[in-house]
Amino acid sequence: MLVAERYETIVRLVNERGSIRVSELSELCQVTEETIRRDLDRLEQAGRLRRSHGGAVSVKDTQPETPVAEREIMHADEKRRIAEEAVKLIKPNDRILLDASSTAWYMASILPDIPLTVLTNSIKVAVALSNKEKIEVISTGGILASRSLSYVGPLAERSLESYHVNKLFLSCKGVHLERGISESNELQARIKHKMLGIAEQVILLADSSKFGVQAFTHVGDLAEVDAIITDRRLSQEAAAGLSERSIPVTMV
Repeated sequence: MLVAERYETIVRLVNERGSIRVSELSELCQVTEETIRRDLDRLEQAGRLRRSHGGAVSVKDTQPETPVAEREIMHADEKRRIAEEAVKLIKPNDRILLDASSTAWYMASILPDIPLTVLTNSIKVAVALSNKEKIEVISTGGILASRSLSYVGPLAERSLESYHVNKLFLSCKGVHLERGISESNELQARIKHKMLGIAEQVILLADSSKFGVQAFTHVGDLAEVDAIITDRRLSQEAAAGLSERSIPVTMV
């Protein structure tokens, strides 16, 4: 078996099983355990798996994105109320950035047709705004993430660097008092991290189910958030923690 073939075999086995031990790979590939350890180190450096004690684990779909159709119905009432509250913060001639969350899509659907510039990486947000003549819509472009109908990747990230917005309306997978904002995968986390860097004001839109959750990839710290809109089920502990950090919270 050639080295390249062995690499592909190792990655396939790790992805099929979720995790596998060095000793088992050694037997299956008919090479020494030391060779397998070197292979795993190189494959980890290439981002194709993650080393664990005594073996390796898969990085494939570690925390897959929830399909957009499912996200639209998860905590839908809370998200609609949050979106309605968020729209109140938008003024004529604002330059705003909407992410690819279902809450941002709800916002786009109810935005009044007033002079605005809206930057987004979401196909659904762009379509929802397409019939509003006074709103200028700018799409990032990039690699299409089919599960979320959003643009991600280097092109989308570079596109954001060309702009500066007054307000960013951002959602996420998890909000943790100590570990900050997190997302389901690295591509989504990277583009949302870029969004944080081009906005004067960051408004985090997160229903109460997101709090206390640490998802797979870090997006940013809570210190980067200027305000939070959530629902009335937010725990007293989370509310107190946000108050200690002087982050204004609106519960709807």
